[in-house]
Parts: sequence; structure tokens; C-alpha cells
Amino acid sequence: MHRRLHGRGALFDADPAGLAPRLVGLRPYQHRAHPFEHPAEPPFVVLTGARGLGKSAVLAELREAYKGHTPVALVDCADEQFAGPPADRPAESWSPVAQALLVIAEQLAEPVTGAGRIQFPRLMTGLVAVAAGGWRDADSERIRREVERILLLNESGSWVGGLAGRWAGKVAAKVVAAATGSGPILSGAVEATLESVAEGFANRRHHKASVWYRTYPNAGGHAQRGLILLSGHFRAGGTSREHAERHLVRALLADLTEAYAGVLPRMKRLGRPLVLLDNAQDAPGPGLVEAVLRDRSEGIADQVAFIGALRGDGREVLRNAVRHALPEVARRSGWAPDVAVPSSRALLVALPALSPDDTLHIVGAVCDEVPVPPQLPHATHRLTGGNPLGIALLAESAAQHLPEATSLGALLTADVRLYEDHDGSPAYRELLDRLVPADRLDELTVLAAAHDHDSACALAAALLPDDFGPSDVRALQTRLAREGLPGAPGQFVGDPFVRTLLLLRLHVSGTDHDRWRAAHETLIAHYTGSAEHADAYRLHHELSLGTTESAVAQLRDTFPTLGTRDWLRTLRFVASAPYFHAHSADGRDFTGHGDRRAAVALGRTDAAQVVPDGVDAVLHLRIRRLLHAVWQLADPLVLPDPRVCDRLRFELEQLSNLRPAGNALLWRASRDWPAAALAGRPLSAPGRGDDEGDTDDGDDGDDADDRSGVA
Repeated sequence: MHRRLHGRGALFDADPAGLAPRLVGLRPYQHRAHPFEHPAEPPFVVLTGARGLGKSAVLAELREAYKGHTPVALVDCADEQFAGPPADRPAESWSPVAQALLVIAEQLAEPVTGAGRIQFPRLMTGLVAVAAGGWRDADSERIRREVERILLLNESGSWVGGLAGRWAGKVAAKVVAAATGSGPILSGAVEATLESVAEGFANRRHHKASVWYRTYPNAGGHAQRGLILLSGHFRAGGTSREHAERHLVRALLADLTEAYAGVLPRMKRLGRPLVLLDNAQDAPGPGLVEAVLRDRSEGIADQVAFIGALRGDGREVLRNAVRHALPEVARRSGWAPDVAVPSSRALLVALPALSPDDTLHIVGAVCDEVPVPPQLPHATHRLTGGNPLGIALLAESAAQHLPEATSLGALLTADVRLYEDHDGSPAYRELLDRLVPADRLDELTVLAAAHDHDSACALAAALLPDDFGPSDVRALQTRLAREGLPGAPGQFVGDPFVRTLLLLRLHVSGTDHDRWRAAHETLIAHYTGSAEHADAYRLHHELSLGTTESAVAQLRDTFPTLGTRDWLRTLRFVASAPYFHAHSADGRDFTGHGDRRAAVALGRTDAAQVVPDGVDAVLHLRIRRLLHAVWQLADPLVLPDPRVCDRLRFELEQLSNLRPAGNALLWRASRDWPAAALAGRPLSAPGRGDDEGDTDDGDDGDDADDRSGVA
């Protein structure tokens, strides 16, 4: 069973078997065979989702589960080693795919239980030919280093460092000789490599490998010519290089197939080799995935279990893949490919958010010796939406700062130290570094306050550089959607957790919260009488700056006339305004500490409140208390206050007596909202049908995080 991950049993369970043991053919952490679900051809599994959902953690756990039991390789396609060639390596003889194949083969070669090292003579020969395309001088030491690393792929383990060194010396000598005029470098290197394979091994397997390139297109049955053509195609770049890279991938898979062929190797090796590709959206990921899927669709079979991780939903790059959520593949994958379509060979598995119970267990494990407020785990789940990274980092902050920190906001702004040899930094910064594109963090920090394209353009014009215009706003929207963070109705940044973190960063940036005020003042001006439903958006941003008078007046005056469901939705949206800092007695945002919302909600400030002339004082004060109660209880950064929950229940009950037509909706909200707040759930509007008599609105229901403000 998996040891550190929560909510991922559908992948790792041993009995009954989850997806991984059914594909690999081994039980996790054990050298015990399990029947294959797809014995003829495994699907290429791709885990999908936004940042922070634990895709990398899952791949790391898979490596630990099978390391030493079957050949395993884990490659992070976003690693720096794939960003560009080494300083002394010409770009024409290097690519991310070729580098990844070398790294993958080095890891797969390691001995496992009951079996020795896997050798890669086909891949080795091809990689030498590719590297030789960049040898244009007599730097024998540089050539020797490159060659020796590649030739080690063909070591059986008994002569490591010996035979490889001898081969490297022979190849280097031929290259140096060619460079001084005695022959072409490429053909000399290829000839030396083929001779080395033929001389070093006499068994049939290696002989077959030495002539494998005879079938390369236009090779005419000559392995040396095939390798020279391969190298030329690689140097040509573009689609020619892609063609050569596909043959290198095919060479890797052919070597693995050979290692598992025959009676004796099959008796020794249990399960399938496992290749894990993290961040497969980055090079070399797309090239590797396409090469494998294309060969499989053309009938070139292999028995390698590939599991990748892809940011976003994969719809653009793998249009015809079978798609399932993780729980749906817990006992059966439901995968059947379309013979003619390469992308149908992939199985996309969406990683879900973690459950409240998972959050409870994670917080409890991290804060093992620290007393945890009973509402903290559920409040953490509400804030993060079950994002595993967010839960883990908040739990770590809690372990370091409880009991001094009294809210999730305090845990986010406190420095959290994740590594012993590094200083701490605010938790919200650590999260944003991992959850949003680093190159667009400043722009997203401003645009997180927006609700749609037009409001985002208004913010960009006021607060961002002149060269960031409407087209850049759309490009950023598209990028967020591609990475799994699409917009939601009424919000430019759709994910509530990411949006909260970005708004927190906006609030603390600058001096005296000047950028925070400028952003909301821009949106107040944008929504002042500009469009339908603009009042709710304007009031939302006024409340974000601590101005409550207009919101109280609007809710008070529309209570008798607006449809009850619409009125409740407007109340909830306006009161979803962020409250990151204390507010003064006048309701203005300032740099002190404390939260006055509870005092207002509980009626402690009623006596000092001046009620406007000509309005119902009782209704006015009730709406004021209600607004502050919802404002605090809807705040994802604050632990719910039971006293405020009781007051919210009471105020909604009293309002229900004033609206006979909307009595049932108000009564239901008086029960559901306090219960949701105490349980760490977002406040949701009453469902359609709760009040058959309230027919003056056209709401078709809404989801748990509706912030649209449409009334």
C-alpha cells in the first residue's frame, strides 16, 4: 500500500489491485506478480490536472513502490538538463528527446531483484551516431567523455568502466584521426561503434542489435548507412529530426523487448519496465509521448508501462484519448483504443482534489505533537478546495506557528521553513511559486481582482505596463485554461484558492496597501452604472475597501422587492469580498490587527450606529448585522465563530417573517449557511424548489462556489 499519499488508492491499492499494479504486473513495494489488465498492449497513462494536485508526488511514489523490483525510470521534463545542450555540445547534435532517452536508459539499466542489468546496444549505437554529428575537432577528451557515458548503456555489469573505456578510446582515436584528414568523422565513429559491438559480444542478441539499423529507411540493408542517415536527419532539425528521434525511441523499446525475450529472462523478470514522465507538457515530453503512441498505432508493439503527468486536461494534445477520473479506474481502466488514431492509445486520468477526511488526516499527521483547533482541518479544506499542495503547506505552517496563529490568513502570511538549510518565507509565496506561472505572477496578482475580460482590461490599463494590452489579457486567460485554471462565471481567475492567494499578494504589495486600493477603486469606477448587474460588483469592491454603507443600503432597499433567491445570491456575492486586514472604526482598511466583523454581526456597535433618515431602523440594523455575519463566515481565511453562526441563523429567521413569499428560502438559508460555515463548506444558495411560492426569479440553481453576483 502507498505510504505517504492520501486519496490515491485507486492507483496504488494492492488488494483489490489499483491501476498501477494492473499495468505493471507487480504489487507495489513487493516482488509479487499480478495479472495484467491489458496483456497485449498497455495504455499510455497520463495523469492530468492543474498545478498542486500531486502529480509529481504520485510519480515519485510510483518510483519508490517499484524501485528494485522492476526497471524504473523517472524523468522530469521540466528539469534544467533538458533546456539546452551543454556548453561544449553543438545544438545540431543534441535534443531534449535524445538526452531524455539517455537518462531513461541509465535508470532502467540498474539491476533489480532476480535479474541483472539491462543492456541497450541499439540505443547506444544510435546515440553515438547522433553525438558524432557534432564532433568537428580533435578534442579527444571531450569526445571520450561523451562516448563513454553512452557506451556504458551496453555494460552487463561485469566490466563496468573497463570495456566502455576501451570502446571509448577506440572511437575517440578514429575521430581524432578523421579530424586530421584521414577520413570522415561520422563514418569513422559509426564504424568504430559497430565494430565494438561485434567484437565485444558473440551472442545472437547483440549481433541482432548491431545490424538493427539495416532497416532504417533508405539504408539498403546496411547498418552503417542507416546510422549515417539517422545522424543526418537528426542534424537537419525540424520534421527530419522528429523522424530520427522516433527511431531512437523505437531502439530503446526494442532493447527492452529483447531483455524480456526468451525463457530464462522471462523467468527472472516479473512485471513490466516502468517509465515515468513528469511535466510531460514540456520538451522532451511531447516528442516521447508521440513517438510511443504512433508506433503502437502502427503495430510496433512494446510492453513498457508508461505513466506521465501533464498540466491541464490534455484535450489539445491528446484529443482522442480515453478520459476518466481517478476513482473510475480503481478496478478497471475502461480503455479500448481506436486502431487508426495514435492518441487513442493514451488513457487520461484526472487527479481529483482530496476529501475533507484526507485533509483531516494530513493535518493530524503533520501537526502530530501540536494542539490543533478542531475547526482548522475543515477550514483548510474549504480554503484549498482539497488541493494537496495547499493542504500540506498549510499543515506545515500550522505545525510551526500554532497556537500563536489564530487564522488561516495568519498561517499564510507567516514564514514557513520547508528545508533545514533554507530560510523560511511566507507560506502564500511558497504556494504561488508552485501554483501559477512564474513569468506572469505580477500580472495575475492584479488581474485576480477582475471578473471578466473587460474588467481585466480596465485593471491592466490602470495598473500594468503599457505593453500589456487586451490581447495579452486573452492570451493569459487561454494559458490559465490550458494549465487547468479556467475562469469561472464572475471571476477572471476561476480557482478560489489560487485567487485568494493572488489577492493576498496584491493586498500586501506596495506601501500602505496602495495597489490594493487602486485595483478596487479602478473596478468601482468600471462598474459604476456601466452594465446590467453592475451594482453587485461595485458593492463587492467597495466592501473590499471596507466601505459598507452602500451595500447595507442596497440590500435593505431591495429586500422587499427583489426575488428572494436573487437577493440571497447578491448578499452572498457582495459579502464574498476579501478581508485580509483589520478595518478601522470607520470601516477603512488599515495596517493594524483584529477583525471587527464579529462585533458588528453580534450587534455590539448598534448603539453607536446612525440610521439614515426615513428608513426602517430595525430592518437597517438587521441587514447591517447580517451582512457582517455573512462577510465573516464566508471568509475562507477565518475559522468560523459559533456565536456569529447563531446570530446569522437568528437574523435570517427574522427576515423570513417579513417575506411570506420567500419564507421557505430564507428559512432554509438560516439552517444551511451556519451549518456549512461550521463544517468548513462554502455558503451555497438554496436550491430550486425550496420555495414553490417564490417564482419571481429565474435562477436555475448554482454551484458551491458561485461568485457571479448576477441577480
